[in-house]
Amino acid sequence: MSVGSLTETDRQHLRRCVDLAREALDAGDDPFGSLLVDGAGVVRREERNRERSVDATCHPEFALAKWAGANLSPDERRDSVVYTSGEHCPMCSAAHAWVGLGRIVYVASSAQLTAWRREQGFGPGPVASLSIRDVAPAIPVAGPEPSLQEEIFALHRRAAARA
Repeated sequence: MSVGSLTETDRQHLRRCVDLAREALDAGDDPFGSLLVDGAGVVRREERNRERSVDATCHPEFALAKWAGANLSPDERRDSVVYTSGEHCPMCSAAHAWVGLGRIVYVASSAQLTAWRREQGFGPGPVASLSIRDVAPAIPVAGPEPSLQEEIFALHRRAAARA
């Protein structure tokens, strides 16, 4: 899906994801934040990254998928949208697909995040960097969103500087 297909509402939700990413960074975690918005446009849940403060699987997208699986009907999950500061990793993409969530909208792509890590001198992560489409091709995806990228890049630079 092209960037042009994002609405102003999509951008507002992505703005909140960047704020949640900042909260995660300020708490000592890497800067990622996500929202689960139902089919009526109501934010049902917010999550920030907790992979350092709790455990390595506490990604916000994974937490949202687990919450949705336990608290929403299959129809509600299908009609929901997950907004996130960074494209889902393979673990989160798979969880999203397995519980049957709908559209994903993100600020920065996995390819962009991988390039930044390389530029900052970091090696690859423990899991291959794959796009959502590579892991769960049936999920509708929109992103990246250029208007928020410099801000999310700055948060990742701050995270890299503290490492």
